Amino acid sequence: MERVYLDHAATSPMHPEVIDEMTAVMKEDFGNPSSIHSFGRASRHLVDHARTIIADSIHADYNEIIFTSGGTEADNLAIIGTAEANKEKGNHIITTQTEHHAVLHACEFLESKGFEVTYLPVDRSGRIALQDLEKELRDDTILVTIMFGNNEVGTLQPIKEIGELLQDHQAYFHTDAVQAFGLTSIDVRDLGVDLLSVSGHKINGPKGIGFLYSHKGVDLQPGSYGGEQERKRRAGTENVPAIVGLGRAVEIARHSLEEKHASLSGLKNLLRQTLADKGTQFEENGSLEHGLPHVLNLSFPGTDVESMLMNLDMSGIAVSSGSACTAGSIEPSHVLVAMYGKQSDQSRNSIRFSFGLGNTEEQIERVAHEVANIVKRLTT
Repeated sequence: MERVYLDHAATSPMHPEVIDEMTAVMKEDFGNPSSIHSFGRASRHLVDHARTIIADSIHADYNEIIFTSGGTEADNLAIIGTAEANKEKGNHIITTQTEHHAVLHACEFLESKGFEVTYLPVDRSGRIALQDLEKELRDDTILVTIMFGNNEVGTLQPIKEIGELLQDHQAYFHTDAVQAFGLTSIDVRDLGVDLLSVSGHKINGPKGIGFLYSHKGVDLQPGSYGGEQERKRRAGTENVPAIVGLGRAVEIARHSLEEKHASLSGLKNLLRQTLADKGTQFEENGSLEHGLPHVLNLSFPGTDVESMLMNLDMSGIAVSSGSACTAGSIEPSHVLVAMYGKQSDQSRNSIRFSFGLGNTEEQIERVAHEVANIVKRLTT
């Protein structure tokens, strides 16, 4: 039985070219990038090259890229680091109810330290209303953190419009772009973003590496102390092989963005249409107009998520009920609760399919066939 992986929003397989480059570095370039001898200089060159590639991919300056251990650290550094460094200007932060837990839990930590956080509601498609944000902005607001694209339902937020709204306000604007990066064209200058988080393992790169874009004008308190790496913003010897792998993954993603967007959108539409053709009843969660191409969250009336996941796994199909960071939780998705309410059926019968490297139309048709059979079996 062929296994089909449709959980790319949780993590993605590494691209073969990324593996090859990382393997070569691990064999040949072991020097510490902070060392001044030839071994260190060779490693420093690799780190500098990757940083240049990444900066160019979002139209940022070279010195505005901070390497981190992934999206969670990037989010924490952006949110906690900015709040702590700017608390003399105010203590108010604005975010949304549907953020990744790396953002929500960082905000909860700041609340325990005396900061005030406003959690914006979303509509039934998962988008905020700009007027809600404008209404909640205050003179003492120092940070607005709103994710680019949602990891559970794929809804895209109006990032450029938010950036324009905040243009003349003191608040810094952070966006978690972990799901959107590599699938959506991003120009941080055009968007008006001050801070942006990305994770390597969501773009066919290695786990344990990511980056934070921090505009040169942002006052940011470091999250760790030690050496002077990353211009004193993130201490610790750089993970050179992972950084090289991230740089290559970014390069591949940038050059294949349009092709990948079209391909994944096609797989998404194929699954949706094939299920409809088989007469399977479902509702789509998220925005039909403003959505990521690789995430499809479907509600199947009359089913429950545990039974669906178990039956799909037994059929060799890997999907999820939402964020990988809440796997095994008996609590309903906070994203779906925010969209539909605590008592909604969607929070108990929704499955996330997410597409990526290696998926084929034949696989999607097989998945649709299995899903249709499972739904029929569970509802009759």
